[in-house]
This record gives sequence, C-alpha cells and structure tokens, in this order.
Amino acid sequence: MKKIAVLIIIIAFALMSAYGQNDSAPIEPKCKLEVEDVKNDGGTKAEVYITPQNNPEEVDEYNLKIFSEFEGQKRKLKDIKIINNQKRIRIPVNTDNVNTNVIAEVYVQQEGQSVKINSASVKTKGAWFDIKLINSFVAAIFFISLIMYLVSRARKGGSLFVRKIPGLEEIDNAVGRATEMGKPVFYIPGLSTIRDVATIASLNILRSVGQKVAHYATPLKVLNRDPVVLGVAQEVVHEAYLSAGRPDLYNEDDVYFAAGSQFAFASVAQGAMVREKPGAVFLLGMFWAESLILAETANSVGAIQIAGTDATAQIPFFIASCDYTLIGEELYAASAYLSRAPKLLGTLKAQDYFKAVLLAVTILALITNLIGIDFIIDYILK
Repeated sequence: MKKIAVLIIIIAFALMSAYGQNDSAPIEPKCKLEVEDVKNDGGTKAEVYITPQNNPEEVDEYNLKIFSEFEGQKRKLKDIKIINNQKRIRIPVNTDNVNTNVIAEVYVQQEGQSVKINSASVKTKGAWFDIKLINSFVAAIFFISLIMYLVSRARKGGSLFVRKIPGLEEIDNAVGRATEMGKPVFYIPGLSTIRDVATIASLNILRSVGQKVAHYATPLKVLNRDPVVLGVAQEVVHEAYLSAGRPDLYNEDDVYFAAGSQFAFASVAQGAMVREKPGAVFLLGMFWAESLILAETANSVGAIQIAGTDATAQIPFFIASCDYTLIGEELYAASAYLSRAPKLLGTLKAQDYFKAVLLAVTILALITNLIGIDFIIDYILK
C-alpha cells in the first residue's frame, strides 16, 4: 500500500514538473515574409507581403523595415509598425532606380531588445512591354492603319462623306451679306494662347475666311488678345490674301492687338462693333465669361454671327445668342471640311470610324456583361 502511495506521489510531481516547463517555454515569433517584383513595369516597383503566424496574445506587433540597395549603397525606404490581426498585408514599394535590390526585414521586441525574425529580398527588373496594355497597342495599330488607308483613298479621288456643318456652310453667305451691305467682317480667334487647340483650329478657319473676304474685297478686322496669336494671325491673313491673288488689299493694321486683359478686350471689341457695325462677326476659339457680351453686342448691331468653341460652359450662350454655332469637335474638323485636303479628310474619317468601332465594342460589352460574360470588359476595354 505504501509503495502505491509513493508511486502516485512520484507521478504527480512528474506531471507538475512537465506542466511548469511547458508553461514557461519561450514563444517563438513567426511570420511569413514575401518580396515580389512587380511584373510589366519599368523596373522600379516591388511588393512586400507579410503574414503574422502568431496569435495576437503571443505577438501583438511586428516591425517591418524595407531597404533598397543599388550599386552598394543601402537606403531605408520604409519603417512600419504592423499590428497583428493575422491577415496578409501588402505594402507597395517604389525605388529610384531600375535593377535595385529590395530588402525586407521583420523585427519583434523581446526582453526590451529588437530581434530580427525574418528577411527576404528581390531584385527589380524592367520589362520591355506591359502585357496589360496590349489592347491599347492593337487599337493604336488599327487606328494608324485606318488613317493610312483613308488618306490613300482620298488621294486617289475616292469619295469620303463628311456630314454638312451648317456653321461652315454659312461662311460664304455671311461674307457675301457683309459685302452687299458694304460693312466689314469681324473675326475674333478666341482669347487663349497659341498653345490652345481651339486657337489653332480657329486660325485654320481664319485662312478660309481671309480668302473669301479677299475675293469679295470686303474689309476684314481681326482682334487679338495674345501677342503671339497676333503675329500668327497677321501671317495667316496675309497668306490668305496672297493665295486669293489680292495682296494689295491686305492691311496689317486691320489685324491688331486689342487688349491683354479679359474684360478690357471685351470692352475694346464692343466699342469697335458699335462704331463700325460689321455685317458678319466670327467668334471662333476659346472663350470665357466674355462670350455672351461679345455675342449680344454683335447681335445688337445686326451682324450675322458664326461662333464656335470647345469650352463646354460657353456653348449654351453661343447657341442662345448666335445664328450658327460650331460645337466641340466641329471646330476641330473645320480645317478638313473647308480645305478638303486628302490628309485632313482621311484623318477626320478615321476618327469617325474608330469612334464607331469603340461604340460597337462598348455596346457588345454591355450585352455580354448582362449575360455574365466579362471577357470584353476585362481584356479589351480595361
């Protein structure tokens, strides 16, 4: 009986000793660390993924340090405290150079000291092509091929239909009316600089207007706000008179600088319209708050008005107060419409066909998406 009691006591002490050892065993901090190069980029990006493998009660926080190493020089990029929520965390990394080593190290606090528990690295590499943009490449090749085909077709005398733009069709009538009334034609190529696309488009139209007023021997006044636009406008009008065979009618003073300030320019233009009472006024280019002032003044003197702009906020004012308005891209298409040059016509028609293809693809993508097929949206339109 005594032997049994002694045996029980020995077993109890052994179990207590084993339990005490397990309870005091140190916790080993763990985490999964991955460093990956970003594919299809310029070679300056990487991604770091960290996944805690301890319970929050064991390790509540990790310290992630990310370095870049290029040509032997190591530089710290990020020093981040990671709260242990047992979820995989992604950290994007950007480097200054291609082919850079990205090094990630994870530390935890143990007994007041920072201890490294894991590290990983990768070397960034640049790609020649971004595979995700292959759809844009195919679209660009298709568009360029379309332009080349249509330009070639136009040069060979093929018919390229361009819908009628009433505002451009009425240029002849507007100039003719001013001629019949014995009044000048006013032209304002917007208030923006020569870098604005609308200004360039307006100067292209100015050449056609200049040729027509030279043919009819009608005075043309061109008011400018920007000095650079003034110089270009003078050359455009001079060349238009030369091409019409009437260089003797060109007067450099008729293409002049009105004012540099927005509303000072509007005041000068108003005064000129009221004094000279033009028979036709062209407001083509970039306009702001002065658009309605100019249009209403031209209307008050009885002039026929042809306006055009790509400024969305000003289009309603022109539509309300002018006889004809070129809306958005109609202003850009004017040079091709008026000159009928094969290069310009081919490019214009290529844009129309390309937009039609995009519209068809978008409609097809919408239909296929409704029936659960996302291929077009995921791989073509993205």
